[in-house]
Amino acid sequence: MLLLWAALGYLLGSVPFGVLITRAMNLGDLRNIGSGNIGATNVLRTGNKGAAAATLILDGGKGAAAVLLAKAFGGDVWVMQVAGLAAFVGHCFPVWLKFQGGKGVATFLGLMLALAWPVGLLCCATWAVAVAVTRISSVGALAASAGSLVWMSVSGHPELLVSGVVLVALVFWRHAANIARLKQGTEPKIGQKA
Repeated sequence: MLLLWAALGYLLGSVPFGVLITRAMNLGDLRNIGSGNIGATNVLRTGNKGAAAATLILDGGKGAAAVLLAKAFGGDVWVMQVAGLAAFVGHCFPVWLKFQGGKGVATFLGLMLALAWPVGLLCCATWAVAVAVTRISSVGALAASAGSLVWMSVSGHPELLVSGVVLVALVFWRHAANIARLKQGTEPKIGQKA
């Protein structure tokens, strides 16, 4: 059962909405724009806010869908977490793009909202505050993911901590280059070229 939900979650997560949307809107190959990342922040570098918003919603939606489908078909909290974690991995390492995917932040937020909406809302708020203060998307991502462990604990969802630690580790790993640029003071702000 876990393997089935892991496979389904991975396949849902691996749909590269950023690439599909930019291609459908004749905005070019997203992998050759800005940072080359397939997520909403890089879609925003095309100058099309609508495409970026659609990518954000759909990338979050696929994480939520994996969790909610597992729940709808009788999966317990562990099955739901496996499905969500697999969706995150699918976004970061999609088979369709030779395992070169995004950093998973929208997918992370979507699956958190589906697993425990209070935790998800607090993660979204953390992201928003961090980005409003710094104007740097990666700071929001790192703050939201790290904060999730605190929010799980204080909102009464300690059962999510194991998958939460794995997700936080993956988010930080996927942001290794961003962290290096943050230390050097060269990380671009939202709207700047990567």
